[in-house]
Amino acid sequence: MKEQLSEIIKQVYTKKNRNLFTFLTGAGISADSGIPTYRGSDGIWVKGTKFHKPEEFGTFKYFKENPEEVWQYSLFRKKMFETAQPNESHLEILKIENLLQDRFQLITQNIDNLHRRAGTERIYEIHGKSREIKCSNGCKGIEDLPAEIDGKDINEDLTEKDIELLKCKECGDWMRPNILWFDECYDEKTNKRFSSLKIAKNSGILFIVGTSGATNLPMAIAETTLKYGGTIVDINTEDNLFTELIKDKKNKIIIRKTSTETLKTIREILENIAEE
Repeated sequence: MKEQLSEIIKQVYTKKNRNLFTFLTGAGISADSGIPTYRGSDGIWVKGTKFHKPEEFGTFKYFKENPEEVWQYSLFRKKMFETAQPNESHLEILKIENLLQDRFQLITQNIDNLHRRAGTERIYEIHGKSREIKCSNGCKGIEDLPAEIDGKDINEDLTEKDIELLKCKECGDWMRPNILWFDECYDEKTNKRFSSLKIAKNSGILFIVGTSGATNLPMAIAETTLKYGGTIVDINTEDNLFTELIKDKKNKIIIRKTSTETLKTIREILENIAEE
């Protein structure tokens, strides 16, 4: 694995065009920080959901019908995210960014903010930011979630002050988290759809870390990288939809090891190339 990785990394490192090193990360990279993956059996969707499936609960339609329930769940996750700490994988990605500088790009599906807290700067958060809010009625503007609103314990209700702060100052309707729900489409303003596809077009190598490809923009990013001659490196502990996409392609590497172990290897290869 290391020899194959070294060869393709060196090729991309010496290219003058379409030479970005892009990392696409998902929930799996935050599992070691204690944040359950969304589609696992470990309970991320249980709080406040009445045991609905994510595809039912995590929708704009459900929010409009049950805003307090969704906000209670969202603030439970806020506390979970704030309690969690960046893990070794987040820190290895930061080291890789420091080595590559402008040749590095990170596209993440995660809304937990751990990549930024680790120090990564060149980042596109394509599923939005849970620390931001916008009017559910379509009033203009994206705002920071008010600092006065604290994260919640599992059975803790919204306060009257929370509810007041979560109402739009223009129309009085509920504000909502600035994240992508299952019944919504990717756009540029919140989800960096066009920017991330442009990055994919110019990527000599796309490292896919801790994500299965269950949503369409990540899959389009991989397809675009392949279309323009880039290599896909699938770093996951199990086969997934990306594996199916690349199984018959020449420009691919499939790695079934932990993200931390593999990212350390990638960082060491880059350090050796930089010293040559």
